[in-house]
Amino acid sequence: MAGDTRKVHDGYWYESEEADPGPVDLLNALRDYRASEAAMRRRTRTSMGMGETDLLALRYLLEAEHQERAVSPKELAAWLGVTSASMTALTDRLVASGNVRREPHPSDRRALILRPTPGSDHEVRSTLGGMHSRMIEVARSFDAGEVRVIIDFLRRMQTAVDTIDQ
Repeated sequence: MAGDTRKVHDGYWYESEEADPGPVDLLNALRDYRASEAAMRRRTRTSMGMGETDLLALRYLLEAEHQERAVSPKELAAWLGVTSASMTALTDRLVASGNVRREPHPSDRRALILRPTPGSDHEVRSTLGGMHSRMIEVARSFDAGEVRVIIDFLRRMQTAVDTIDQ
């Protein structure tokens, strides 16, 4: 249409009829970010030769290591939402790839804990370090008030998508 000033973002459920950025534009920007993040995760998995669950497990173990917290296979399986058989296969893959090691539990002689290897921490940091630096720089470009608004928006969006329609 000639003279039509509507902004339309193809591929989303809603069409924006506002001349200035509005809620639909915000949802479109969030969707575009999520698509970029998913693509980054695919590239990371390919670069590191790991599947999605393997990478999530390694991230969880690296975070626990940073917190000086021991993680049992049972805890990791519960966090990932996988069966004990799947957890055994996952652990075997991570150990075989040199990313994780099994160690005796410090207080329960019958149990094991999982620890990331120093090499896995280095590999993750070298693979993702540049991207994390760029993300921090973007986050630092906002003032405290803007950060509060963004955090509030993201938390409210999290609540919106965590609610299942019945």
